[in-house]
Amino acid sequence: METYYNPEDLAKFGTIGEKASELAEKFFAYYNAVFEEGALTAREKSLIALAVAHTVQCPYCIDAYTNDCLDKGVSEEQMTEAVHVAAAIRGGASLVHGVQMKNIVKKLEF
Repeated sequence: METYYNPEDLAKFGTIGEKASELAEKFFAYYNAVFEEGALTAREKSLIALAVAHTVQCPYCIDAYTNDCLDKGVSEEQMTEAVHVAAAIRGGASLVHGVQMKNIVKKLEF
C-alpha cells in the first residue's frame, strides 16, 4: 500500500542536518539529552513519547517509539492505555475550547 509517508524515510532522519549541520547538532544533542535517564526512566520517557506521537499524529514517531517501547519491555496493553490517555487529553482540549465559542455567543447575544 502506498502512502504519503514512506517508512524508509525514518532511517533518513539523521540526514536532516546536511545543509544546516550546526542546527542539527544542537537539536540532536538536546533530543538525546531529553531521553537520558533522569527523574523519569528511559522507559517512561519512551511511553510518553509514544503518546505524544499519537497526539501530533506523526507516523514516523509512532513507528520509532512503538519499537523503542517494545525494546524497553513495554507491553501492548501499556502502550494502548498511553494512547488512550493522549486521546482523552486531546479530546478534552478540543471540548474545553468550546468555552471560547460559548463566550463569543453570549457576548453577541442581544
